Amino acid sequence: MAVYLLCFFAYMAEWIFGSRSKVGRTAAALTADLKKADAPAVTVEQGGSTTVLERPKVVVRAAAGARDVPDGPGAHGGTEKGDLWGRIAVSLTALGFLIEFAGVLTRALSVQRAPWGNMYEFNITFSTVAVGVYLGLMALKKDVRWLGLPLVTVVLLDLGLAVTVLYTESDQLVPALHSYWLYIHVSTAIFCGAVFYVGAMATVLYLFRDSYETKLLNGGTPGRFATSVLERLPAAASLDKFSYRVNAAVFPLWTFTIIAGAIWAGDAWGRYWGWDPKETWSFITWVAYAGYLHARATAGWKGRKAAYIALIAFACWLFNYYGVNIFVSGKHSYSGV
Repeated sequence: MAVYLLCFFAYMAEWIFGSRSKVGRTAAALTADLKKADAPAVTVEQGGSTTVLERPKVVVRAAAGARDVPDGPGAHGGTEKGDLWGRIAVSLTALGFLIEFAGVLTRALSVQRAPWGNMYEFNITFSTVAVGVYLGLMALKKDVRWLGLPLVTVVLLDLGLAVTVLYTESDQLVPALHSYWLYIHVSTAIFCGAVFYVGAMATVLYLFRDSYETKLLNGGTPGRFATSVLERLPAAASLDKFSYRVNAAVFPLWTFTIIAGAIWAGDAWGRYWGWDPKETWSFITWVAYAGYLHARATAGWKGRKAAYIALIAFACWLFNYYGVNIFVSGKHSYSGV
């Protein structure tokens, strides 16, 4: 947690020093001026005749009807000092990931089993995987450093909850959990939750950025703080596309997670499905994300409508984990808090 706290301050420094730059506003102004400039004409031959197309329209966003708005410069705001603090933050994030991964590994070695037998173990593994997903996207050259601050903030809250409220001493599992399905079912559930979290954070930032762009489009003047922060984020269309791709990519794995859980239930309890609270809310979560993807693919619900459905779906996942485990009794309750 100490390393992640240093990460938090480093990411904060990146945003603070980046806010002192006008690079984002200058880039946006230059882009707007370029759009107003006359583009070269294009000559097209049609059936022996020549047609001149004036000022061809260039579409830079895939979403139909999306605003032609450039992405912001990033949290560093184009400043060298901001970029330096951002690089330090990413390095500290990688160090924190390695230390936390070592903690998960030693927890597993202490009981000679997979470290996913209770909510404490699930929490520390979940935060490790979430950071791993972020670093993996960075390694793939994806420009997602804007996600660093909200990611580390939630990781700190998650770890704080784990070591204070949810902490459980190392112990052996009940007989029903001694199965290779523990490695398959629970590991995929943790990974899906971490990816859903990344998608949810992008969706929340999209809603803020979309409101900011709408206000500018309508001639309004956002507040100084909102302008300083939101102008550096990717465009609303980019955030919307990113969250959609993330959720769509992991949805098949979530489907497999539920199927694997049903097969494990058949081995452990003699029935594949019994509408246990955990099973029920897993299915509700699946339906919510399926509705989100279906709405985007068939009804053309892009933007805010789709974002609200995505957040409802993630809220279902959160309740499935925290709410069901803490407040509702069922067959999964034997794993303990």
